[in-house]
Amino acid sequence: MTTLNSSKIKVQPVNWFNYQKELTEIRTKVFIEEQSCPPDEEWDEYDRSSKHFIAYQDDIVLGCGRLMESGQIGRMAVYKHARGLGVGGAILATIVKYCAANNIENVMLNAQTHAIGFYQRYGFEATGDTFMEAGIPHQKMTLSN
Repeated sequence: MTTLNSSKIKVQPVNWFNYQKELTEIRTKVFIEEQSCPPDEEWDEYDRSSKHFIAYQDDIVLGCGRLMESGQIGRMAVYKHARGLGVGGAILATIVKYCAANNIENVMLNAQTHAIGFYQRYGFEATGDTFMEAGIPHQKMTLSN
């Protein structure tokens, strides 16, 4: 197995149609299998119209995220073996830069409550009350400008 090196992690924007297999595999593993999210809540009509981002090293997919047309970031997932190595941060930083470069305002996300600190490190602020989504407590967060 390849040893991960955070300086070699690459993140690229992709579309659903060309990368559906890779995106489906990671989200199935992380959300449906590990977190027991119902499949009918994982797959939605926004996948086709969203910009997706894939993190990889040496052509091995490590994680993903998506940006909806509304400016909502979501479906951030990193394979278990790649967690804690900067993959999620690389994905989030790339999405935030993409938003800035494309004049996308009102950037927000619904964070799993255990990940609030992670998103705060990238400039997101918690707003409102916590709520349940797919059986997991979440917190709405908006990007500070």
